Amino acid sequence: MSEEEVKPNEPVAEDIDAEEDDELEEDEPGKRRVWSNLSYAARVTISFSLIAAMTALVAIGVVSLVWEQHFHEYTQENMHAVAETTAGQIAELYEQEGAFNDEVLQPAENTVAITHGVGVQVIDAESNTLFDSSTQAGGVDGIVTPSIAPQQGQSNMAHAPIVVDDQAVGSVRVWVYGSDQLLRATDQEFRDKSYQAMILAAAVAIILASVFGYFFARSLVRPIQRMTDTAVAIKEGDLTARTDLQGEDEISQLGQTFDAMADAMERDRKLERRLTTDVAHELRTPLMAIQATVEAMVDGVLPVDEQRLMTVDSEVMRLSRLVDQLLKLSRLENRSNPTKQEIVDVGEVVAGIIATHEAYVRESGLTLKYRADANVLVMGDPDLIRQATANLISNAVRYTDEGGHITVRVRRGESMASIAVQDTGIGLTPEEARMVFQRFWRANDSRDRESGGLGVGLTVVKEIVERHNGWVQVEGRKGEGACFTIHIPLYDREREQRRRGNRSVTGRIPKISR
Repeated sequence: MSEEEVKPNEPVAEDIDAEEDDELEEDEPGKRRVWSNLSYAARVTISFSLIAAMTALVAIGVVSLVWEQHFHEYTQENMHAVAETTAGQIAELYEQEGAFNDEVLQPAENTVAITHGVGVQVIDAESNTLFDSSTQAGGVDGIVTPSIAPQQGQSNMAHAPIVVDDQAVGSVRVWVYGSDQLLRATDQEFRDKSYQAMILAAAVAIILASVFGYFFARSLVRPIQRMTDTAVAIKEGDLTARTDLQGEDEISQLGQTFDAMADAMERDRKLERRLTTDVAHELRTPLMAIQATVEAMVDGVLPVDEQRLMTVDSEVMRLSRLVDQLLKLSRLENRSNPTKQEIVDVGEVVAGIIATHEAYVRESGLTLKYRADANVLVMGDPDLIRQATANLISNAVRYTDEGGHITVRVRRGESMASIAVQDTGIGLTPEEARMVFQRFWRANDSRDRESGGLGVGLTVVKEIVERHNGWVQVEGRKGEGACFTIHIPLYDREREQRRRGNRSVTGRIPKISR
């Protein structure tokens, strides 16, 4: 074949090798896909079976290693015992007869006859072979075959001296036919049956592990399947679906957490639906008033005077407040505006809020009291603290009937500053206290009130306080009023300077916001 004929085939061979490499590379991902496509119960069952199989193999290997060592020693001891017993019997007869003869060697023949598969050889003190079961067994027509006994000193032969009057007159050698160890046929059979028993035990263990793994996986999968079915039901719109799992194990706790999440989702959905109604109602009323007034003024039904314009302005301001509340909450939750870090004198900031709200509280038929400790400093945003305090005061006014009292207190604790707003209004139940900071939630007693709001004011307060690393506490009883308390960490000059890392302990304190 010419070179021109060979060369065109070479790229074909390279392509085949490349295809084989691609198949090898794709083989392992294919195995992973097969494993991932198995059900969880199947994977757990297979895993239990493999663990049982590996455990059985390791156990068999260790047992076999120890077994072979000790079994070999055991067979050696047995053969040495046979040799010593035979030598002792020959020594007794030798002591009676005074020399070796057929009667003295009779114990060797008895040992061969009794112990199947064992060879015996008797040698005198001059290394002459007096008895050899291998040559006697092999004789034909009087011809003695060569001895097949192992050579002296080999490990597969046991020997014992024939001692008479403390003098060795010979020795007895014992070996096993067809084995390089001192292992008789019965010993071999016992060892084989022992291995068979271990293999059978391993098979039974694997079967039991597979059965146990299957039922164990089923017990794990069952609650997971319930959660899956519940999730599908919720996805399809059934917000009342629950797993109803009970127990203290991790999966039960996961199911209970899932149910709590579903409860929160259902509650939020109801609140959002109520929000839609509230927003539509709150926005429709001022919009209709604005529309009716403007249309009347355009048509000439009403005069364009200051009173009509003030009515329109009032409704526009009402719309602005509603939209502004929602916008502030959105900005706080999205962290779109950075929080200022200034040293704030809480007492001075709250005093300013009291001054601006005093007329508003008085017009509502309520009395307002303010008490503050001196030098209550925190690190934060003074504008946000003003907004949170104003929201609490507005909330107290909204839920307190005419003739009630509102008390605002600023206190300095060991590590926290507190702003408490207490009223004598409608109060709240423990259940309402847990829900009061949820978005769009409002007490039912205020739903028909004109000043009911949208239920986002307290949510804004909670977001503001959390951005200052604090918390809001609510206390109260139904019909006896409520008390909302903001807790914010006090300003620690040394700690703040260590945190910033760029000022000395004796550095100048920044300007205090009031």
